[in-house]
Amino acid sequence: MEETRPPVTAVRSGAELRRWYWLRAELQELATALGVSRSGGKEELLRRVAAALDGEAVPAAAPRRPAARQLTAPVGPGTVIPAGQRCSLVLRQFFAAAVGPGFRFDEHMREFIAHGEGRTLAEAVEHWHRTRGLPPGHVGEQFEYNRFTRAWFAAHPGGTRRECRRAWWEHRGLPVDRRGPVG
Repeated sequence: MEETRPPVTAVRSGAELRRWYWLRAELQELATALGVSRSGGKEELLRRVAAALDGEAVPAAAPRRPAARQLTAPVGPGTVIPAGQRCSLVLRQFFAAAVGPGFRFDEHMREFIAHGEGRTLAEAVEHWHRTRGLPPGHVGEQFEYNRFTRAWFAAHPGGTRRECRRAWWEHRGLPVDRRGPVG
């Protein structure tokens, strides 16, 4: 008999919680029902909720970092990247104008921006050009959807976004221990 993913509020153990894919919003819903902090990233939230379900000591939420000051328009090639800069709309617009409409924040560019404090946007543009043709970087475990879509399109080069999305919904509805390779 095929197992179906239960509603998140029906999960009663950390092991059962980890068997399924959950959106962060679903984990927050369960955290609220259990009376634990809803803050933090998805992996941190999953650990906290699983501990509460298992009757273990619930890890404290990580302290929030103060928001870093972000660049605002106008920016130009000489603009210096501040500490804590995110891949913002302001930067996306600058890079699209500088390198063309095919620009996107891939792993190489996200890493450059995250660790580019003190470097200029001109250096970032040079980095963009240097990294074209390099293999894509690792996609973190917390980005399961992104990893799935990358693998799915590699396995189905002529596939459509609609087909990929349908396959994703089927994949995420299976328990973790029953999922096979992207098919």
